[in-house]
Amino acid sequence: MALRCLQWAPRKLAFPLARLYTRLLDLAIPRLRRVARQNLAMALPEFTPQRHAQIVDGVFRSIARILVTFAKFPAIRRGYLGPWIRLEGGEYFDQARQAGRGVLVATAHLGNWELSAFAHALMTAPMNVVVRPLDNPLIDALVERRRALTGNHPIGKKDFARAILKALAANQAVGILIDQNAALDTGVFVDFFGVPASAGTGFAKFAAHSGAAVVPGFALWSEPEQRYVLRFYPPLAMTGDAVLDTQALQSKLEEVIREYPDQWLWIHRRWKTRPPGEASLYESLHPSGARPAA
Repeated sequence: MALRCLQWAPRKLAFPLARLYTRLLDLAIPRLRRVARQNLAMALPEFTPQRHAQIVDGVFRSIARILVTFAKFPAIRRGYLGPWIRLEGGEYFDQARQAGRGVLVATAHLGNWELSAFAHALMTAPMNVVVRPLDNPLIDALVERRRALTGNHPIGKKDFARAILKALAANQAVGILIDQNAALDTGVFVDFFGVPASAGTGFAKFAAHSGAAVVPGFALWSEPEQRYVLRFYPPLAMTGDAVLDTQALQSKLEEVIREYPDQWLWIHRRWKTRPPGEASLYESLHPSGARPAA
């Protein structure tokens, strides 16, 4: 119902309406703000608590913008992209494609990750996007239909490695979110904002196996322009060492987040997985004192 309201509401009304929805979310699930404040205290200790609160407020505004654009996907077409997003650094992606070994787009829950892939398909060509199915099958089906409106191809968990390598061998682009917490058996600990964080090595291994170019790319909100900028960065050099390359990816992501701190999803427990024997960084956020659920 909320998505329908945003879809049919005029743009000037849709944004404040979505902001109301995210405000209700903030109030209904106070844990989200607590997690964000904890993350910011660890990652950006040089900022004041007041600045941390401003960043968290910005996160919820960012989520509201994502809701509006996602709701408007059916109306966003090639000739109507300008009011929503523009491209910057497209030459980095084009040069990577010209190398002929596929492109791995390193992206994250930063800016508008849904719009970035959606708009990229209209600006250049459809791409493959690695996705995690949502728990609710009805909502998952709705989301997948909208994601596919511009011809993008979702890659789910089933046989995803083979699908990714096949796409890269065909010189296609594959977008992968690199900012998610990894379990002990699938990740390595790297430095992320000065705090050890478990990051998956799959992206780096795909790059080493395929020889694909690695291009960071994010759809970042520009307040002066009142629209997004799909910004590609120069390709990252990969060494073939999974740990070193994973660190390079996380360092680049940190660099961009520092520039746009209120557009990253601080409300998720990025530092959830800890080295063996180390206590949870989020345990104190639970009023009861109980350990957080896995």
